[in-house]
Amino acid sequence: MRRSVFTRLLVVAVLIAVCSIAATAWLATQLTQASIAREQGRELASDHRIYTTLLDYAAGHRDWSEVDGYVEGLVSQHPGRRVALVTKDGRTVADLGGSGGQLPSGAAAVVDPLAVDPVLVPGAPADRIDKRVLGPFRTPIDFRDREDRTGALYCLRLVRKEQARLDCRERDLPFDTAADFFALLDLEDLANACLARRSLPPVDLDPDFTPARKQSSGVPPPDEPAVAACVAASRREQLAPYVAPPVLLYLTNPAGTPTTAISLSGNGWQVVGAAAAVLLAAIGVAAFAGARITRPLRALTAAATHLSGGSDIPPVPVRGQDEIAGLTRAFNTMAANRAHLERARKEMVGDVAHELRTPLSNIRGWLEAAEDGVSDLDPALVALLLKEALVLQHVVDDLQDLAVADAGSLRLTLERLTVATALEQLQAAHEARAAQAGVTLTVSADPSLTVRADALRLRQIFDNLVSNALRHVPAGGSVAVEGTAGNGEVVITVTDTGPGIAPDDLPHVFDRFWRADKSRSRSTGGSGLGLAIVRKLAEAHGGTVDVTSATGVGTTFRVRLPELS
Repeated sequence: MRRSVFTRLLVVAVLIAVCSIAATAWLATQLTQASIAREQGRELASDHRIYTTLLDYAAGHRDWSEVDGYVEGLVSQHPGRRVALVTKDGRTVADLGGSGGQLPSGAAAVVDPLAVDPVLVPGAPADRIDKRVLGPFRTPIDFRDREDRTGALYCLRLVRKEQARLDCRERDLPFDTAADFFALLDLEDLANACLARRSLPPVDLDPDFTPARKQSSGVPPPDEPAVAACVAASRREQLAPYVAPPVLLYLTNPAGTPTTAISLSGNGWQVVGAAAAVLLAAIGVAAFAGARITRPLRALTAAATHLSGGSDIPPVPVRGQDEIAGLTRAFNTMAANRAHLERARKEMVGDVAHELRTPLSNIRGWLEAAEDGVSDLDPALVALLLKEALVLQHVVDDLQDLAVADAGSLRLTLERLTVATALEQLQAAHEARAAQAGVTLTVSADPSLTVRADALRLRQIFDNLVSNALRHVPAGGSVAVEGTAGNGEVVITVTDTGPGIAPDDLPHVFDRFWRADKSRSRSTGGSGLGLAIVRKLAEAHGGTVDVTSATGVGTTFRVRLPELS
């Protein structure tokens, strides 16, 4: 019997839970043994107190010459502990509480107030520099103003750059404030040297060591992470002479050897009980999750089955924000797009049939009349038949152009073209028609504007836009074609003073077979493919086309093509 998705999911979840619980129990036992062994050898609580005491000493002294008294006090407070301090070059600074045996291979910590261990001191600053280390500063950072409110620090910077009009040193500054300002200026010199090595501009600092809002250079401060890194490194360089150098801290028993780990054999039943409880919880969670997962999947499966049969379906309900909900939303979007495309396909078939039916009906009617002897096949009738045949040919050619463009096989013969020359040819081709319609046609472009385009296809774009404009502009109106450059592209605008396009119709002007006149009369427009072809040809050249219009004012089409420098 084939298992359901829910059953398979439940089995997999149970297997995963069993394996994870077994692995967790084993790891917990091993980690607990290791933790107790480390606790036996180091006693982390006392290690923390020893570390912080020595850190206090290092922050307040410039060397370790007087540390023996501190270490003796620590050994007396923590009997059975050996405390040894060794410099990084191997010199023993202090070693009390033990028999002098060999030290472990690894130190418990590094005592350095300029690189505080955040594990042993959770409240350590982000730059790991102990706040108690002031160095040349007089005021702790927590008691300093965030900004240079008096302007004295800013003035001192200008004095150092020989740009100040008055001597800031003549201002009545408190001794501590003056000392802080001059120490901060020294820190700026160190930080700016660091920034210079990174090819970054110098920076002015506020009293809390962050970039000042107002820079004396007049330019904004460089990248903040880079400034923070240089300031931290420069502070360590500035404060190093005022603290004791880093030493390695070793904490062991008096003999310097590790102690025996505590056995966990008495905790076996507790581990088994905890594992069983977690296993039951995992099974319950897996069953609940499986039910929640399979319910929307069943709904999607049913909807997909109906959709594959060609039926329209209502949207599948979306529940939650997980991956299944995202899949459901994507499925609903796909179903809606499919329905939209199906409607568009049916409308397009109807539009194509309409566009072809009218000229074919005219041709058939005139030919039947000639066959029946009702009319003579004279030159006038032949001209009419030819006109209708040309309409058919125009629709078929437009459809062929769109089909080739959709297939991505539109071949372009690209060459360097001068926009002004192309527009002059365009004006010559349409000037007679514009004059006949009583419309003023003007073109203008900078003679230096050039594009890389297919001359025939570019002319097709302009012909479609200008023909469309002349068709809708009443007598006395105007059509202006202008070529301009900007942002690395050439913009050709076709602006007319026609009736404009309604806001509701504007998003559809580039749709195939779309016509504002739903009657599709030949007197009010063409086949409805011209603007669709314009968009495809513009995209084939790596450009775009858009339209803006105001009812009663006119319409502007903009073709944007990459400029050829």
